Amino acid sequence: MPRTHLHRVDVHFGDCDPAGIVFFPNFSRWMDQASLAFFMACGVPPWRELERTRGIVGTPLLEINTRFMKPATYGETLEVHTHVEEWRAKVFIQHHRIVRGDDVLCEGREVRAFVVREPGSYRLKAIPVPEDIRALCE
Repeated sequence: MPRTHLHRVDVHFGDCDPAGIVFFPNFSRWMDQASLAFFMACGVPPWRELERTRGIVGTPLLEINTRFMKPATYGETLEVHTHVEEWRAKVFIQHHRIVRGDDVLCEGREVRAFVVREPGSYRLKAIPVPEDIRALCE
């Protein structure tokens, strides 16, 4: 079983549309929060520190696939269960499962890459997945 991190989210009124249902982009925002929380829970330093010490800016999103099953509304507490489903040479696939109690509300898969800045530029380029970071997260 892969290492999994649980990230809790309190749903607020402002997270919802006029019908009181969570506006769908908020699920992506919460999965993004859970992605960083996963790495920090594994002992990976915050991205600012990694950029300063190793040049690693973070893990930007390259691709996302989200499947919605049930709605959520304000006043609820949701849990985002996150793990790395697959490690590849330069990218990894993170899986998120958002639940409310026993109900699965949403599942998402994200393809992400560790990136550094190209010298003298703000452009980013993918680097091989750092083995030490992978080892912390397995």
